Amino acid sequence: MIVNADSAQVYRDLRILSAAPTDEELKAAEHRLYGVQDGALPCSAAEWAAMARREIADVHALGRTPILVGGTGLYLRTLLDGIAPVPAIEADVRARVRAAPADENRTKLESLDPAAAARLNRGDTARINRALEVILSTGRTLAEWQRQREGGIGGKVELKPLILLPPRKWLYARCDDRFAQMVDKGAVSEVEGLLARKLNPNLPVMRAIGVKEIAGYLLSHATLDDAIAAGRRATRRYAKRQYTWFAHQPPADWPRFQEALDLDRLGEALALLKGKG
Repeated sequence: MIVNADSAQVYRDLRILSAAPTDEELKAAEHRLYGVQDGALPCSAAEWAAMARREIADVHALGRTPILVGGTGLYLRTLLDGIAPVPAIEADVRARVRAAPADENRTKLESLDPAAAARLNRGDTARINRALEVILSTGRTLAEWQRQREGGIGGKVELKPLILLPPRKWLYARCDDRFAQMVDKGAVSEVEGLLARKLNPNLPVMRAIGVKEIAGYLLSHATLDDAIAAGRRATRRYAKRQYTWFAHQPPADWPRFQEALDLDRLGEALALLKGKG
């Protein structure tokens, strides 16, 4: 059974822009944790890991093998290594932080947690907001909480990892093709539906790749061609960050395939998952 480990594919509002499984793929194999969350409700790594633990336990109880698929490294790390037991953020704190301008939150974080502010990129508003929410709500920095982790399943399961790192030129060409295909398959209507809901622009679903770019077209700030070009650039940049993360962050002994998988190499990769390689 396939278990989703992609942060965008969690949301039912992003079926096209997240490249969620097609109807044909859903018929070919059972898929879990795809499209299970409404876009108005952000899904944290901890919340996803809790859902994933339940799905994995259920699949094991059926005597089958769960195959986690996806590129959200934070989700996978949280599931395997556990997460800091940060208490729930006070609702009013979260509301204030998410309603405030990004520059204001950055300045406040520099005052309350200068180490986190120095470590985080100015454009990484999600992590800046998270660090600020934690210290405002708990009185402790996120780094202090992260010194203790709990809930990881990495030592409790037989793990057969497989990392795909195809040639970048090949990968970027596929990124370009995929975004154009998304537009052809209805991505514009998908974003139009999101805008009609008037959701908070800081929600993950509103910051997903393609939403901002296509919204610019729908709001007459750009042509459709400009929106497609911008979406392609954003996709390539994200793919580059993912590529770097998976090339260096997971343990060195995790098998890495660094070329496009032809049929022979695909068989080799699948053998690893079956424990025969």
